[in-house]
Amino acid sequence: MDPVLHRTRTPSGRAAAQQLCPQLLNGCFLEADRADLVGLNLQGLRNALPESFHPHLNGIIEEIYNTSRLLRDLAEQAQIHVTQLPAVFDYLNVVLPCLCKTLRDIMTFYEDKSMNKEHRWRAMYHKMGNELPGTTLPARFIMYNQFLRLLQDLLTRSPNFDLNAMESLRIRILQLREARKIPPPNPIRTDLIRRDEALEFWNQETVRSHRSPPGVSGIEDVQNSHWAEAIFTQPLPSRREFKHQGCSDAFGPLQKLGHLPPLSRDVKILVKRSFDSDRISVIFFLQLRNQAPSLLIRSKVLSQNWVSVLGVHELSIRRESDSVLHLSRWSRSEQRVKPWANLSFLTWEEMVLFYCTFLVLRVRSQLTLNVNPNEYHLRKERRLFQAQIIDDGYQHVLMVFEDIVTGGCRLHAAVWEGKWRACPVWTAFIPPNVSSSWLLRKTKRRIWLRDIQPYVFYEQYKPMHQRKGRVGAYELCFAHSEAATRFQELFASSPNASAASVPDSPSNDVAPAN
Repeated sequence: MDPVLHRTRTPSGRAAAQQLCPQLLNGCFLEADRADLVGLNLQGLRNALPESFHPHLNGIIEEIYNTSRLLRDLAEQAQIHVTQLPAVFDYLNVVLPCLCKTLRDIMTFYEDKSMNKEHRWRAMYHKMGNELPGTTLPARFIMYNQFLRLLQDLLTRSPNFDLNAMESLRIRILQLREARKIPPPNPIRTDLIRRDEALEFWNQETVRSHRSPPGVSGIEDVQNSHWAEAIFTQPLPSRREFKHQGCSDAFGPLQKLGHLPPLSRDVKILVKRSFDSDRISVIFFLQLRNQAPSLLIRSKVLSQNWVSVLGVHELSIRRESDSVLHLSRWSRSEQRVKPWANLSFLTWEEMVLFYCTFLVLRVRSQLTLNVNPNEYHLRKERRLFQAQIIDDGYQHVLMVFEDIVTGGCRLHAAVWEGKWRACPVWTAFIPPNVSSSWLLRKTKRRIWLRDIQPYVFYEQYKPMHQRKGRVGAYELCFAHSEAATRFQELFASSPNASAASVPDSPSNDVAPAN
């Protein structure tokens, strides 16, 4: 099947976006699947050849898998940024046919039984590398991937979009198409690319105005990158893998890829997580007009991709089994709770971060009416400690949780009182086998911790304010000295849950975790 996206004229507008969406998204996924197959076959070829061939093969395999990932990311983002599809369409029609032929040609060389495997590789590398002077086979995939990254910038209206770089790569790909006898694509409609709109959108998204404090004139512009964007970019300090993996699944209601109603133009993608080798993916995104967070889930069944979108306020979350988080929704037609998704995680740390991210977005959403108290607690965790702390000027409750399944421990700070009471503020995973130098009692109420990296779920909280000393130890300032003593004793020997979990203030106690 040729991935060329046929049409008689360049469409535009909302109706055109809905018309293009299924073609574009399915074309991306088709070539992503093809790239995965080619990458897998080249891995087999590499394993059959002497090690002297591995470096070049490794480079190509890595770039082919990058191509697959970029195509899937582009398709999933396009499902959210539907109104931008007309601007992307022509550029995608430049690269997809050329990429498709490259992948097919590689498979033709790979399957040629008239040559041994070494000769297949040599013929593939040199013949395809000579099709366009100066563009080796690895360089060709690097070119494709640079083009796809720029397409993502165009799709999301990023101010980093470089039209000159895009045009330079487009010309190079057109030269490759001509050398390979691929018919030319339709002309590019540059009037669909509005950089002023991109800059206006980005200004709305990233900058907010604050009234200056008394005595200070002028307006202060503050970068407003969302905290959720950074959660999964930090490296994990440890990886406690689950011994038993569950099954990831999407229950819907599901629609075919590309058939969802268009979302508003002002949408910001926050987080994407993939499950079961990218068979299922989940995207958190924000509708900027009302700051309402939503989730998009994509599930691949056989060769068909299905999607569903719900607001975070329409979903509930709980830990279903050792490694699985269960998302459920309320069915108005059936007047009962129904499953929306099961997500199986490889590590406890990733499960915790996803759970906390979802919970905070749900609790703080303006559309959320109420939250079940049980949702504040991750099942199969045991609370070892709880006390009030003064944290970057805020009153928080600090808890220590131990995961019953993996044995991992973490610090967990939440709002102490008020509207957001018990809403997570940050969590930090305690390194396994901490040494005696990990904890230092500085004063009656202050304790310093080394090697602690908090994952923060609230923009106003500044963890750098808690960093102390030359080594950047993390300071915990307890409201009462006896709480600091209990915390110190918890890590001085084997934790004793019954002795350490006495609440700091009975009137403000938080219910224990299930």
